[in-house]
Amino acid sequence: MKCRLFSAAGLFLTANAALAAEAVETESLSKQMNFMEIVTAGGIMMYPLGLLSVVGVVLVLIYLLTIRRNAVVSDRFMDAAEAMIRKRDYLGLIGYCHRRNECMARVTQKTLDFLTKYPAASFGGVREVAEAEGSRQAGLLSSRITYLADVGAIAPMVGLLGTVLGMIKSFLEISTGDVTGVRQMALAEGVSEALITTAAGLMIGIPALVFYSLFRGRVQKYIAELEAAATHLMALLHSQVERQQNSPLDYTPAQRTREDYAMPVPSPMSQQREDLRGV
Repeated sequence: MKCRLFSAAGLFLTANAALAAEAVETESLSKQMNFMEIVTAGGIMMYPLGLLSVVGVVLVLIYLLTIRRNAVVSDRFMDAAEAMIRKRDYLGLIGYCHRRNECMARVTQKTLDFLTKYPAASFGGVREVAEAEGSRQAGLLSSRITYLADVGAIAPMVGLLGTVLGMIKSFLEISTGDVTGVRQMALAEGVSEALITTAAGLMIGIPALVFYSLFRGRVQKYIAELEAAATHLMALLHSQVERQQNSPLDYTPAQRTREDYAMPVPSPMSQQREDLRGV
């Protein structure tokens, strides 16, 4: 009886040792797969997913460098523009706007261009020009970051397409009716292709949507600051225009027209003084 127990215990220990060795061998084989092998196992859909990942990284880097407060409205420009408006140096301000590459400079430039071309226009029309240009700049800021949202939406769809193709491949292997080891390996390859493409699509899409949410909040904040700055400059410009209309001689030499510098026309001889005739 004791011999039978020892024999059973020996067989149990031997079986456990064999299973443990097989598990260790399987784990070592799985650890040997590197990144390129996993990408290759994902099938042909890994190529568009790789392209989408590169596009997403490039867009994030570009937005980090370009979507900044100084690119929308800077304190330096606001101080300089306010000082020039108070001096009524509108031509100097237009030249300064040409040298500044920011949204607020473009809004101010469009407004002053309209004001110089149509000096008789009402200030309501001037305000409409400023609002139209401000809306255009805000639309450009908002539309730029939508490309990142597109990457976040397209990548999971491409991964889903890879999943469908992998499952089709697996079911085609099942439909042959052959259950040999080679067919089982092909079936496993189809399933792994489906899972890898799904994981890759999610790994690209989720970070892209996260960064899109961050940039969207930043853009909305800057658009609000742009509206506030434009409203401030328009109010200051309106007050200076009203003062200039009330006192037309109170302006800088840079704002004078040709009529201001024109020489006076001499009066006709018939209108000269009677006591100076013949002198």
